[in-house]
Amino acid sequence: MAVLAPERADRDPRDPHRPPFPRPRRLPPPRRRTDVVPPLPDDRWTAWIIAAVLGAVALTVRLWGIGYPRDLLFDEAYYPPEARELLTWGYEYNRGYTFIVHPPLGKWLIAAGEQVFGYTSFGWRFPSAVAGFLAVVVLFRLARRLTGSTLIGLFAGVLLLVDGFAFTLSRIGLLDIFLQVFVVSGVACLVVDRDVVRARVRTMDVPARLGPRGWRLAAGFLFGCACAVKWSGVWFLAFFAVLSLFWDRAAWREAGVPRPTRVAARRGLPGALWALAAVPVLTYLASFTGWFLGETSQGRAWAQQNPETAFPWIPDALRSLWHQHAEWLRFHSGLSSPHPWESGPWSWLVNGRPILLWNPQGLTDAAGEQVVRYILMVGTPTLWLAFVPATLWLLWRMVARRDPAALVVAVAIAAGWLTWFVNLERTMFSFYMAPVVPFFVLAVALVLQDVLGPPDAGPLRRQVGIAASCGYVAVVAATFVFFWPVLTGQPLSHAEWLRRMWFPSWF
Repeated sequence: MAVLAPERADRDPRDPHRPPFPRPRRLPPPRRRTDVVPPLPDDRWTAWIIAAVLGAVALTVRLWGIGYPRDLLFDEAYYPPEARELLTWGYEYNRGYTFIVHPPLGKWLIAAGEQVFGYTSFGWRFPSAVAGFLAVVVLFRLARRLTGSTLIGLFAGVLLLVDGFAFTLSRIGLLDIFLQVFVVSGVACLVVDRDVVRARVRTMDVPARLGPRGWRLAAGFLFGCACAVKWSGVWFLAFFAVLSLFWDRAAWREAGVPRPTRVAARRGLPGALWALAAVPVLTYLASFTGWFLGETSQGRAWAQQNPETAFPWIPDALRSLWHQHAEWLRFHSGLSSPHPWESGPWSWLVNGRPILLWNPQGLTDAAGEQVVRYILMVGTPTLWLAFVPATLWLLWRMVARRDPAALVVAVAIAAGWLTWFVNLERTMFSFYMAPVVPFFVLAVALVLQDVLGPPDAGPLRRQVGIAASCGYVAVVAATFVFFWPVLTGQPLSHAEWLRRMWFPSWF
């Protein structure tokens, strides 16, 4: 007697003799995660209130007396006038005796302030103050996400708020403060994208499309804006684009995918090429719209004047722009003119040679005594002297703990500081460090996180840690207040001024 086999649930009920349906390939059990990303704390509304208060304080402090002095300070001799030209013609006017060497986006932002408030010191510095306060808020949010602690985020935000270098930079019409806020914001968007992707992958039974990744597109746009302010933004774009691909691979690997590299390349690389290559390039080119439309903008007619060039099938405007960029690259690579306030990357970490922005001579008070007015772009010393040990501690966290927060900060430091060692013969200034300063501050905040101790530590350990961390932040804030007169050009006696000149290289 034949024994009938029970009907297989995976056979076609219309034809039991057909082969079974292919089973969906499910992911194996997830691997144990070695680089644990801490979850966000559940104090969402409290964190937004803190961010609003922190931003309001930062903006108020930066706007206080920002119009003084009315003189053009340092490189304000270039950027506010060029911003006014953008408002007039849509491009920087080629006057013949100056050479424009930076993309126009930062100058367009300065021009926005001039459009609203007029061609005054307040007008061309107001956008810098806005960028400076936004950098404080974004760093607070980034540190909170990386560490899973609103308190550590607050420490990072407050430390950047009371950093004399960031403060002074956000009260002058230079380009670097815009580079800073675009870079920090771009990194923050990629970190959010990392967390969103990991959450999506954990819900999947089989490898599938990840869907739209708006945060990565936003990061590409912001990095494109950074490059359109200064070319040094391209290092952050390149380094974090690669890191984003490794994050995708880590997400698939933690989900248990047998070939995570292949899956990450298939599911993430095409979108990454669009978001972190095409979008930044398009954003960068869009910043030159006025240049493309102008008839006498610098280098605009080069292709017409030199028709016998390579790739004649490329539109003249693009060939002219390419040639202009080659001229810019030659200028930046060969810039070696001596300057009294130049400095090298090694000295940046310890305030070795800050920049004197303003020091009028021959001032006296009613009694005939000397009065010193000094505006020095210098970092708060009690904060900056912690950068080197904090970086060493950061490397230990990255190697020993495989800490993802430490990895983010280390990559940013490599992109914003180590890359300046490529050409040490070039004339450099400390404000080139602007986009990486928030990440050095974040390194200090990570040290404070270890000072606080783990959340499950005993009450005494946590109390001592909180007291020590808050005490250090208070010392940095008090140092900032002490240096306030030489950051804002307040009148000082010679003796009072000397008390704030801690090192001979500051003179």
